[in-house]
Amino acid sequence: MRVLLLGGGGREHALAVGLCADPSVEGLIAAPGNPGIAGVAGVAELRAVDVADPAAVAALAVETGVDLVVIGPEAPLVAGVADAVRAKGIAAFGPSAEAARLEGSKTFAKDVMTAAGVPTARAYTCADEASTAAALDEFGPPYVVKNDRLAAGKGVVVTDDRAAALAHAAECGRVVVEEYLAGPEVSLFVVTDGEAAVPLLPAQDFKRVGDGDAGPNTGGMGAYAPLPWTPSGLVDEVMADVVHPTLAEMRRRGTPFAGLLYVGLAMTAAGPRVIEFNARFGDPETQVVLALLETPLGGLLHAAATGTLADHPPLRWRDGAAVTVVVAADNYPGTPRTGDVITGADRPGMIHAGTARRPADGALLSAGGRVLCGTATGPTLAAARDAAYALVGGIGLAGSHHRTDIAAAAVDGRITIPR
Repeated sequence: MRVLLLGGGGREHALAVGLCADPSVEGLIAAPGNPGIAGVAGVAELRAVDVADPAAVAALAVETGVDLVVIGPEAPLVAGVADAVRAKGIAAFGPSAEAARLEGSKTFAKDVMTAAGVPTARAYTCADEASTAAALDEFGPPYVVKNDRLAAGKGVVVTDDRAAALAHAAECGRVVVEEYLAGPEVSLFVVTDGEAAVPLLPAQDFKRVGDGDAGPNTGGMGAYAPLPWTPSGLVDEVMADVVHPTLAEMRRRGTPFAGLLYVGLAMTAAGPRVIEFNARFGDPETQVVLALLETPLGGLLHAAATGTLADHPPLRWRDGAAVTVVVAADNYPGTPRTGDVITGADRPGMIHAGTARRPADGALLSAGGRVLCGTATGPTLAAARDAAYALVGGIGLAGSHHRTDIAAAAVDGRITIPR
């Protein structure tokens, strides 16, 4: 099986590692890829393409003769890339443009959740200051304001500052204002062909830029899996109360969801509540979940893309735990400083998220906000954490920063679910 992987971030580097470890994958083409992906054994080549241009991606899939297209980022999904690829008779892992509205529009996702009876926060869609102010006053602080559209993981503001909440709403134009859900968060990835659904290991990511969840939201500063503090029946409960009702509602609407359904949860005193849906693998949780997946990844994604997931063998997982720590560029999550030389990124476990090669001499340079992810496994969560921070400690990048508390509370047994 030849595979075309779309995207060039940390998620796609982790996917490339997983796909190339699958004996059934004879060659992987990444577009546009990144320097880390280029170094993965089994990657045939990198190709330049506008990943959000459905016609261009479909043409590339035909030209390269691939059997499967794996779509990493959300923007191509919302743009209809999966539809264009399937129209050429090529299997695509990723939902249609209509189904990807579960991520592309927070309002649409709320409508689906309401119709499906999915437990989630109360919310209002607001497009002017008066309605936004009324919603903020009804729910009270902490205020939760979400851009209704895609915002690269940084469209959500959670704040006690009412003026800041109003300002974010004004900047976005159309927002969803929600009641705050108190409790630790869980990310659950579910592979589905629209009917059958297979959950992966739950993970937890860290959205705030600073230790102790201080500072603004980011695309994610680290993650770990598994979660020793979650109830044993959590995944079964979420599959029964959230995933299968949502998939059934999408089928009822004539827009079945096939691909990766990301369920973001808050573990509240009233039970798990959905914070958001995404239509693709989350970053950086992908780095830790796939590091523990023993089942060949290419076969799993191909089964979902071809409607044969019900026949796929049960998933197998490696023992132990995985931790990833993001190394971010100076000033991230503001406009990051780029173009700085990076050293120490050539070791196993270093996932490239925002890097580039300098044409003159091939030096590795920073090229984004989240630059690298130190990803490690270990027999225990504490061991995996130590190994991940050892990787990060060997990185040289001027002005870079990272959180020092990824997975620390879980290792120390300090995470509790409200009761």
